[in-house]
Amino acid sequence: MKVLMISSNVTLSPYPIYPLGMSMVAAALTQAGHTVHQVDFLQQDTSMEAMVREVEAFNPGMVGISVRNIDNVNLMNSQYYIHNVKNMVEAIRSVSDAKIVLGGAGFSLIPDLILEETGADFGVVGEGETLMVAFANNADQGIFPQERLLGPSAPMSGETIGSALYDEQLTEYYLHSGNIASIQTKRGCAHHCVYCTYPLLEGPHLRRRDPAKVVDDIELLRDKHKTRYIFFVDSVFNDDQGAYLEVVDEMLARGVTIPWTGFIKPGGLTDEIVERMKATGFAAAEVGSDAACDAMLRRMGKSFSFGDIVECNDLLGRHGIATSHFFMFGGPGETEQTVREGIANILSLKKCVVFIFMGIRLLPNTPLAKIAIREGVIASEKDMLQPVYYIAPGLDKTWLEQTLTAAFADVRHCLFPPDSMDNSLQVLHKLGYTGPMWDLLLPKEKTRKRARHER
Repeated sequence: MKVLMISSNVTLSPYPIYPLGMSMVAAALTQAGHTVHQVDFLQQDTSMEAMVREVEAFNPGMVGISVRNIDNVNLMNSQYYIHNVKNMVEAIRSVSDAKIVLGGAGFSLIPDLILEETGADFGVVGEGETLMVAFANNADQGIFPQERLLGPSAPMSGETIGSALYDEQLTEYYLHSGNIASIQTKRGCAHHCVYCTYPLLEGPHLRRRDPAKVVDDIELLRDKHKTRYIFFVDSVFNDDQGAYLEVVDEMLARGVTIPWTGFIKPGGLTDEIVERMKATGFAAAEVGSDAACDAMLRRMGKSFSFGDIVECNDLLGRHGIATSHFFMFGGPGETEQTVREGIANILSLKKCVVFIFMGIRLLPNTPLAKIAIREGVIASEKDMLQPVYYIAPGLDKTWLEQTLTAAFADVRHCLFPPDSMDNSLQVLHKLGYTGPMWDLLLPKEKTRKRARHER
Protein backbone atom coordinates (compact mmCIF):
# COMPACT_ATOMS: atom_id res chain seq x y z
CA MET A 1 0.00 0.00 0.00
CA LYS A 2 1.09 3.55 -0.69
CA VAL A 3 1.15 5.46 2.59
CA LEU A 4 1.61 9.20 2.79
CA MET A 5 2.98 10.34 6.16
CA ILE A 6 2.53 14.01 7.07
CA SER A 7 4.08 15.90 9.96
CA SER A 8 1.59 18.61 10.93
CA ASN A 9 3.92 20.36 13.38
CA VAL A 10 4.33 24.13 12.97
CA THR A 11 6.34 24.79 16.15
CA LEU A 12 9.63 26.59 15.59
CA SER A 13 10.46 27.45 19.22
CA PRO A 14 13.19 27.36 20.30
CA TYR A 15 14.29 25.75 17.01
CA PRO A 16 12.74 23.39 14.40
CA ILE A 17 12.73 19.74 15.45
CA TYR A 18 12.98 16.93 12.89
CA PRO A 19 9.77 14.80 12.91
CA LEU A 20 11.47 11.75 14.39
CA GLY A 21 8.34 9.90 15.51
CA MET A 22 6.81 10.04 12.05
CA SER A 23 10.06 8.83 10.49
CA MET A 24 10.29 5.90 12.91
CA VAL A 25 6.76 4.82 11.94
CA ALA A 26 7.68 5.34 8.27
CA ALA A 27 10.65 3.01 8.75
CA ALA A 28 8.40 0.30 10.23
CA LEU A 29 5.91 0.62 7.37
CA THR A 30 8.68 0.44 4.78
CA GLN A 31 10.17 -2.66 6.38
CA ALA A 32 6.70 -4.24 6.23
CA GLY A 33 6.65 -3.76 2.46
CA HIS A 34 4.60 -0.58 2.11
CA THR A 35 5.60 2.34 -0.10
CA VAL A 36 5.98 5.41 2.08
CA HIS A 37 6.37 9.08 1.25
CA GLN A 38 7.07 11.58 4.04
CA VAL A 39 5.93 15.20 3.92
CA ASP A 40 6.44 17.99 6.43
CA PHE A 41 4.05 20.94 6.82
CA LEU A 42 6.91 23.23 7.84
CA GLN A 43 8.94 22.12 4.84
CA GLN A 44 5.93 23.05 2.69
CA ASP A 45 6.00 26.54 4.26
CA THR A 46 2.71 25.63 6.02
CA SER A 47 0.98 25.84 2.64
CA MET A 48 -2.18 23.75 2.43
CA GLU A 49 -2.09 24.08 -1.36
CA ALA A 50 1.40 22.55 -1.45
CA MET A 51 0.20 19.74 0.82
CA VAL A 52 -2.71 19.01 -1.49
CA ARG A 53 -0.32 18.83 -4.46
CA GLU A 54 1.74 16.23 -2.56
CA VAL A 55 -1.40 14.14 -1.99
CA GLU A 56 -2.45 14.38 -5.62
CA ALA A 57 1.02 13.49 -6.91
CA PHE A 58 1.52 10.49 -4.64
CA ASN A 59 -2.10 9.21 -4.75
CA PRO A 60 -1.89 7.27 -1.43
CA GLY A 61 -4.14 4.50 -0.22
CA MET A 62 -3.72 5.75 3.34
CA VAL A 63 -2.63 9.02 4.93
CA GLY A 64 -1.06 9.22 8.39
CA ILE A 65 -0.87 12.61 10.11
CA SER A 66 1.53 13.06 13.00
CA VAL A 67 0.32 15.48 15.69
CA ARG A 68 3.33 16.43 17.78
CA ASN A 69 1.85 19.38 19.69
CA ILE A 70 -1.67 20.46 20.63
CA ASP A 71 -0.52 24.01 21.31
CA ASN A 72 2.65 25.93 22.19
CA VAL A 73 2.22 25.67 26.01
CA ASN A 74 2.92 29.39 26.34
CA LEU A 75 0.24 31.31 28.24
CA MET A 76 1.80 34.63 27.20
CA ASN A 77 1.37 33.91 23.49
CA SER A 78 -1.02 30.98 23.23
CA GLN A 79 -1.23 29.25 19.86
CA TYR A 80 -3.60 26.36 19.20
CA TYR A 81 -2.63 23.87 16.49
CA ILE A 82 -5.52 21.41 16.15
CA HIS A 83 -7.33 23.74 13.76
CA ASN A 84 -4.40 23.23 11.36
CA VAL A 85 -4.90 19.47 11.55
CA LYS A 86 -8.65 19.84 10.96
CA ASN A 87 -7.99 21.99 7.89
CA MET A 88 -5.44 19.46 6.69
CA VAL A 89 -7.95 16.61 6.97
CA GLU A 90 -10.52 18.61 5.00
CA ALA A 91 -7.98 19.54 2.33
CA ILE A 92 -6.88 15.91 1.87
CA ARG A 93 -10.50 14.78 1.62
CA SER A 94 -11.09 17.28 -1.17
CA VAL A 95 -8.69 15.36 -3.45
CA SER A 96 -8.45 11.83 -2.00
CA ASP A 97 -10.60 9.00 -0.68
CA ALA A 98 -7.70 7.57 1.35
CA LYS A 99 -8.36 6.76 4.98
CA ILE A 100 -6.80 9.36 7.28
CA VAL A 101 -5.15 8.13 10.49
CA LEU A 102 -3.92 10.46 13.24
CA GLY A 103 -1.10 9.67 15.66
CA GLY A 104 1.80 11.21 17.49
CA ALA A 105 2.59 12.41 21.00
CA GLY A 106 0.16 15.31 20.96
CA PHE A 107 -2.67 13.21 19.59
CA SER A 108 -2.14 10.49 22.19
CA LEU A 109 -2.67 12.97 25.05
CA ILE A 110 -6.33 13.70 24.17
CA PRO A 111 -7.11 11.27 21.33
CA ASP A 112 -10.89 11.11 21.53
CA LEU A 113 -11.41 14.87 21.46
CA ILE A 114 -8.81 15.47 18.74
CA LEU A 115 -10.31 12.74 16.55
CA GLU A 116 -13.76 14.27 17.00
CA GLU A 117 -12.49 17.81 16.42
CA THR A 118 -10.61 17.00 13.21
CA GLY A 119 -12.97 14.49 11.64
CA ALA A 120 -10.19 12.06 10.72
CA ASP A 121 -11.15 8.42 10.13
CA PHE A 122 -8.97 6.70 12.74
CA GLY A 123 -6.43 7.45 15.43
CA VAL A 124 -3.48 5.53 16.87
CA VAL A 125 -2.81 6.00 20.58
CA GLY A 126 0.72 5.48 21.88
CA GLU A 127 3.60 3.94 19.96
CA GLY A 128 2.68 3.80 16.31
CA GLU A 129 5.14 1.38 14.76
CA THR A 130 3.21 -1.86 15.42
CA LEU A 131 -0.30 -0.40 15.21
CA MET A 132 0.25 1.47 11.94
CA VAL A 133 1.81 -1.56 10.27
CA ALA A 134 -1.12 -3.75 11.33
CA PHE A 135 -3.59 -1.10 10.15
CA ALA A 136 -1.88 -0.74 6.77
CA ASN A 137 -1.64 -4.50 6.28
CA ASN A 138 -5.38 -4.89 6.87
CA ALA A 139 -6.31 -1.77 4.92
CA ASP A 140 -4.43 -3.17 1.94
CA GLN A 141 -6.96 -6.03 2.05
CA GLY A 142 -9.91 -3.67 2.48
CA ILE A 143 -10.27 -4.54 6.16
CA PHE A 144 -10.78 -1.72 8.67
CA PRO A 145 -11.37 -1.83 12.44
CA GLN A 146 -14.79 -1.13 13.90
CA GLU A 147 -13.35 1.16 16.56
CA ARG A 148 -11.91 4.47 15.39
CA LEU A 149 -9.32 4.65 18.18
CA LEU A 150 -6.61 2.00 18.13
CA GLY A 151 -4.27 1.17 21.01
CA PRO A 152 -2.32 1.67 23.01
CA SER A 153 -0.48 -1.57 22.37
CA ALA A 154 1.98 -3.27 24.69
CA PRO A 155 5.18 -1.20 24.95
CA MET A 156 7.90 -2.16 22.51
CA SER A 157 11.08 -3.53 24.01
CA GLY A 158 14.18 -1.45 23.63
CA GLU A 159 15.64 -3.99 21.21
CA THR A 160 12.66 -3.66 18.86
CA ILE A 161 12.65 0.15 18.75
CA GLY A 162 14.15 0.73 15.34
CA SER A 163 15.93 3.54 13.56
CA ALA A 164 14.11 6.35 11.83
CA LEU A 165 13.78 6.51 8.05
CA TYR A 166 15.57 9.82 7.59
CA ASP A 167 14.03 11.28 4.46
CA GLU A 168 16.47 13.06 2.15
CA GLN A 169 14.30 16.11 1.49
CA LEU A 170 13.14 16.48 5.10
CA THR A 171 16.67 16.15 6.41
CA GLU A 172 17.86 18.75 3.93
CA TYR A 173 15.14 21.16 5.10
CA TYR A 174 16.04 20.77 8.76
CA LEU A 175 19.73 21.09 8.05
CA HIS A 176 18.99 24.46 6.48
CA SER A 177 16.99 25.39 9.61
CA GLY A 178 19.79 24.95 12.11
CA ASN A 179 21.51 21.77 10.94
CA ILE A 180 20.00 19.83 13.84
CA ALA A 181 18.85 16.21 13.47
CA SER A 182 17.05 14.14 16.11
CA ILE A 183 17.93 10.75 17.59
CA GLN A 184 16.23 8.73 20.33
CA THR A 185 18.37 6.48 22.54
CA LYS A 186 15.59 5.18 24.81
CA ARG A 187 11.95 5.52 25.75
CA GLY A 188 10.31 5.80 29.14
CA CYS A 189 10.59 8.13 32.14
CA ALA A 190 10.83 7.00 35.76
CA HIS A 191 10.38 10.48 37.27
CA HIS A 192 7.22 11.87 38.85
CA CYS A 193 6.91 15.52 37.81
CA VAL A 194 3.32 16.54 38.53
CA TYR A 195 2.68 18.22 35.17
CA CYS A 196 4.57 15.88 32.84
CA THR A 197 3.12 13.53 30.23
CA TYR A 198 6.27 11.56 29.35
CA PRO A 199 5.43 8.67 31.73
CA LEU A 200 1.92 8.56 30.21
CA LEU A 201 3.21 8.48 26.64
CA GLU A 202 6.30 6.30 27.03
CA GLY A 203 5.69 4.43 30.28
CA PRO A 204 7.51 4.63 33.64
CA HIS A 205 10.30 2.18 32.78
CA LEU A 206 13.34 2.79 30.59
CA ARG A 207 13.55 0.83 27.36
CA ARG A 208 17.06 1.16 25.96
CA ARG A 209 17.88 0.97 22.29
CA ASP A 210 21.03 -0.91 21.36
CA PRO A 211 23.84 1.68 21.75
CA ALA A 212 25.53 0.34 18.61
CA LYS A 213 22.39 1.06 16.57
CA VAL A 214 22.12 4.52 18.09
CA VAL A 215 25.67 5.30 17.00
CA ASP A 216 24.95 3.77 13.59
CA ASP A 217 22.21 6.41 13.28
CA ILE A 218 24.65 9.15 14.23
CA GLU A 219 27.15 7.99 11.61
CA LEU A 220 24.40 7.81 8.99
CA LEU A 221 23.30 11.36 9.72
CA ARG A 222 26.85 12.65 9.84
CA ASP A 223 28.21 10.88 6.76
CA LYS A 224 25.23 10.53 4.41
CA HIS A 225 23.11 13.55 5.36
CA LYS A 226 25.99 15.84 6.38
CA THR A 227 24.37 16.63 9.73
CA ARG A 228 26.44 18.94 11.91
CA TYR A 229 24.45 18.84 15.15
CA ILE A 230 22.53 16.10 17.00
CA PHE A 231 19.61 16.52 19.38
CA PHE A 232 19.00 13.53 21.67
CA VAL A 233 15.24 13.72 22.23
CA ASP A 234 15.04 11.39 25.27
CA SER A 235 12.89 12.78 28.10
CA VAL A 236 16.09 12.79 30.20
CA PHE A 237 19.42 11.98 28.56
CA ASN A 238 21.46 11.38 31.75
CA ASP A 239 19.13 8.76 33.23
CA ASP A 240 19.76 7.36 36.71
CA GLN A 241 20.35 3.84 35.34
CA GLY A 242 23.32 5.00 33.27
CA ALA A 243 21.96 3.97 29.87
CA TYR A 244 23.30 7.22 28.44
CA LEU A 245 26.84 6.22 29.39
CA GLU A 246 26.55 3.16 27.16
CA VAL A 247 25.84 5.45 24.22
CA VAL A 248 28.69 7.78 25.19
CA ASP A 249 31.11 4.86 25.53
CA GLU A 250 30.04 3.43 22.17
CA MET A 251 30.71 6.80 20.56
CA LEU A 252 34.12 6.96 22.22
CA ALA A 253 35.01 3.40 21.20
CA ARG A 254 34.18 4.17 17.57
CA GLY A 255 35.76 7.61 17.54
CA VAL A 256 32.44 9.30 16.76
CA THR A 257 32.42 13.01 17.57
CA ILE A 258 29.69 15.45 16.58
CA PRO A 259 28.25 18.48 18.43
CA TRP A 260 25.14 17.45 20.33
CA THR A 261 22.60 18.55 22.91
CA GLY A 262 19.89 16.91 25.00
CA PHE A 263 17.68 17.25 28.07
CA ILE A 264 19.79 17.06 31.21
CA LYS A 265 18.61 16.42 34.77
CA PRO A 266 20.48 17.99 37.70
CA GLY A 267 22.34 15.34 39.67
CA GLY A 268 24.44 12.31 38.79
CA LEU A 269 26.99 14.08 36.62
CA THR A 270 30.65 14.43 37.59
CA ASP A 271 33.64 16.17 36.05
CA GLU A 272 34.84 12.84 34.70
CA ILE A 273 31.48 12.00 33.12
CA VAL A 274 31.08 15.44 31.55
CA GLU A 275 34.59 15.16 30.11
CA ARG A 276 33.67 11.82 28.55
CA MET A 277 30.50 13.33 27.13
CA LYS A 278 32.41 16.36 25.87
CA ALA A 279 34.86 14.08 24.06
CA THR A 280 31.93 12.86 21.93
CA GLY A 281 30.84 16.42 21.06
CA PHE A 282 28.60 17.37 24.00
CA ALA A 283 28.15 21.07 23.31
CA ALA A 284 24.92 22.27 24.92
CA ALA A 285 22.55 21.19 27.68
CA GLU A 286 18.86 21.95 28.15
CA VAL A 287 18.32 21.52 31.88
CA GLY A 288 14.81 20.68 33.07
CA SER A 289 15.06 22.72 36.25
CA ASP A 290 11.36 23.71 36.10
CA ALA A 291 10.98 25.35 39.55
CA ALA A 292 13.22 28.00 41.06
CA CYS A 293 13.20 27.29 44.81
CA ASP A 294 13.22 24.22 47.01
CA ALA A 295 9.60 24.52 48.16
CA MET A 296 8.33 24.65 44.57
CA LEU A 297 10.65 21.89 43.40
CA ARG A 298 9.13 19.57 46.01
CA ARG A 299 5.59 20.54 44.99
CA MET A 300 6.41 19.93 41.34
CA GLY A 301 7.54 16.39 42.15
CA LYS A 302 11.23 16.99 41.61
CA SER A 303 13.87 14.81 43.26
CA PHE A 304 16.52 17.55 43.41
CA SER A 305 17.03 20.89 45.14
CA PHE A 306 17.94 24.30 43.81
CA GLY A 307 21.41 23.66 45.18
CA ASP A 308 21.60 20.69 42.81
CA ILE A 309 20.61 22.99 39.93
CA VAL A 310 23.41 25.40 40.85
CA GLU A 311 25.90 22.54 41.11
CA CYS A 312 24.85 21.16 37.72
CA ASN A 313 24.99 24.60 36.12
CA ASP A 314 28.46 25.31 37.50
CA LEU A 315 29.72 21.85 36.52
CA LEU A 316 28.58 22.30 32.92
CA GLY A 317 29.96 25.83 32.84
CA ARG A 318 33.38 24.69 34.01
CA HIS A 319 33.59 22.40 31.01
CA GLY A 320 32.42 25.01 28.51
CA ILE A 321 29.01 23.43 27.90
CA ALA A 322 26.42 25.98 26.78
CA THR A 323 23.63 25.62 29.34
CA SER A 324 19.97 26.64 29.32
CA HIS A 325 17.33 26.24 32.02
CA PHE A 326 13.54 26.16 31.83
CA PHE A 327 11.59 27.53 34.79
CA MET A 328 7.83 27.69 35.37
CA PHE A 329 6.13 30.05 37.82
CA GLY A 330 2.64 29.53 39.21
CA GLY A 331 2.82 25.86 40.21
CA PRO A 332 1.04 24.26 43.18
CA GLY A 333 1.49 26.30 46.34
CA GLU A 334 3.25 29.18 44.58
CA THR A 335 3.10 32.41 46.59
CA GLU A 336 4.50 35.90 46.20
CA GLN A 337 7.29 34.86 48.57
CA THR A 338 8.31 31.81 46.50
CA VAL A 339 8.12 33.89 43.32
CA ARG A 340 10.54 36.46 44.75
CA GLU A 341 12.82 33.72 46.05
CA GLY A 342 12.74 32.02 42.65
CA ILE A 343 13.60 35.22 40.81
CA ALA A 344 16.59 35.82 43.08
CA ASN A 345 17.74 32.23 42.58
CA ILE A 346 17.50 32.48 38.79
CA LEU A 347 19.46 35.73 38.74
CA SER A 348 22.19 34.07 40.80
CA LEU A 349 22.88 31.45 38.11
CA LYS A 350 26.04 32.12 36.12
CA LYS A 351 26.87 31.62 32.45
CA CYS A 352 23.53 30.21 31.30
CA VAL A 353 20.41 31.12 29.35
CA VAL A 354 17.04 30.93 31.12
CA PHE A 355 13.59 30.47 29.55
CA ILE A 356 10.82 31.54 31.94
CA PHE A 357 7.19 30.44 31.68
CA MET A 358 4.14 31.73 33.54
CA GLY A 359 1.50 29.12 34.28
CA ILE A 360 1.58 25.39 33.49
CA ARG A 361 -0.42 23.78 30.69
CA LEU A 362 -2.89 21.30 32.19
CA LEU A 363 -3.22 17.91 30.50
CA PRO A 364 -5.43 14.91 31.35
CA ASN A 365 -4.29 12.13 33.69
CA THR A 366 -1.43 14.11 35.18
CA PRO A 367 -1.15 14.67 38.96
CA LEU A 368 -1.41 18.41 38.34
CA ALA A 369 -4.78 17.97 36.64
CA LYS A 370 -6.07 16.21 39.74
CA ILE A 371 -4.65 18.97 41.94
CA ALA A 372 -6.40 21.56 39.75
CA ILE A 373 -9.74 19.77 40.15
CA ARG A 374 -9.30 19.48 43.91
CA GLU A 375 -8.49 23.18 44.17
CA GLY A 376 -11.36 24.23 41.91
CA VAL A 377 -9.10 25.59 39.16
CA ILE A 378 -10.98 23.40 36.66
CA ALA A 379 -14.18 21.40 36.99
CA SER A 380 -13.00 18.22 35.29
CA GLU A 381 -10.42 16.80 32.89
CA LYS A 382 -12.87 16.81 30.00
CA ASP A 383 -12.23 20.26 28.60
CA MET A 384 -8.46 20.39 28.11
CA LEU A 385 -8.25 20.30 24.32
CA GLN A 386 -8.22 24.08 24.20
CA PRO A 387 -5.23 25.38 26.21
CA VAL A 388 -5.98 25.74 29.91
CA TYR A 389 -3.27 26.78 32.37
CA TYR A 390 -2.71 26.23 36.06
CA ILE A 391 -1.76 29.17 38.26
CA ALA A 392 -1.91 28.55 42.00
CA PRO A 393 -5.13 29.84 43.55
CA GLY A 394 -4.48 33.01 45.52
CA LEU A 395 -1.61 34.11 43.27
CA ASP A 396 -2.73 37.09 41.21
CA LYS A 397 -2.00 36.55 37.51
CA THR A 398 -1.54 40.24 36.76
CA TRP A 399 0.87 40.66 39.67
CA LEU A 400 2.82 37.60 38.54
CA GLU A 401 3.16 38.82 34.96
CA GLN A 402 4.19 42.32 36.02
CA THR A 403 6.68 40.98 38.56
CA LEU A 404 8.34 38.58 36.10
CA THR A 405 8.43 41.24 33.38
CA ALA A 406 10.08 43.77 35.68
CA ALA A 407 12.56 41.25 37.07
CA PHE A 408 13.89 40.06 33.71
CA ALA A 409 13.28 43.03 31.40
CA ASP A 410 16.92 44.14 31.31
CA VAL A 411 18.53 40.71 31.71
CA ARG A 412 19.62 39.63 28.24
CA HIS A 413 20.09 35.95 29.02
CA CYS A 414 16.75 35.54 30.86
CA LEU A 415 13.86 35.30 28.42
CA PHE A 416 10.36 36.20 29.56
CA PRO A 417 8.15 35.52 27.71
CA PRO A 418 10.14 32.44 26.63
CA ASP A 419 9.60 33.07 22.92
CA SER A 420 10.71 36.70 22.99
CA MET A 421 13.82 36.00 20.87
CA ASP A 422 12.36 33.41 18.50
CA ASN A 423 12.22 35.63 15.41
CA SER A 424 15.83 36.70 15.80
CA LEU A 425 17.04 33.13 16.31
CA GLN A 426 15.12 31.91 13.26
CA VAL A 427 16.70 34.62 11.10
CA LEU A 428 20.15 33.44 12.18
CA HIS A 429 19.25 29.86 11.26
CA LYS A 430 18.10 31.02 7.83
CA LEU A 431 21.44 32.75 7.38
CA GLY A 432 23.11 29.37 7.84
CA TYR A 433 24.14 29.35 11.48
CA THR A 434 24.32 25.93 13.11
CA GLY A 435 22.96 24.71 16.44
CA PRO A 436 20.29 25.76 18.94
CA MET A 437 21.33 29.44 18.73
CA TRP A 438 20.15 30.45 22.22
CA ASP A 439 23.77 30.03 23.32
CA LEU A 440 24.53 33.38 21.67
CA LEU A 441 22.72 34.93 24.65
CA LEU A 442 25.20 33.54 27.15
CA PRO A 443 26.69 36.32 29.27
CA LYS A 444 30.06 37.81 28.31
CA GLU A 445 31.33 35.13 25.96
CA LYS A 446 30.29 32.80 23.17
CA THR A 447 30.77 29.18 24.08
CA ARG A 448 31.82 27.88 20.69
CA LYS A 449 32.91 29.03 17.29
CA ARG A 450 29.88 29.39 15.07
CA ALA A 451 29.82 27.07 12.10
CA ARG A 452 28.01 27.86 8.91
CA HIS A 453 26.99 25.47 6.16
CA GLU A 454 26.87 26.06 2.47
CA ARG A 455 23.53 26.43 0.82
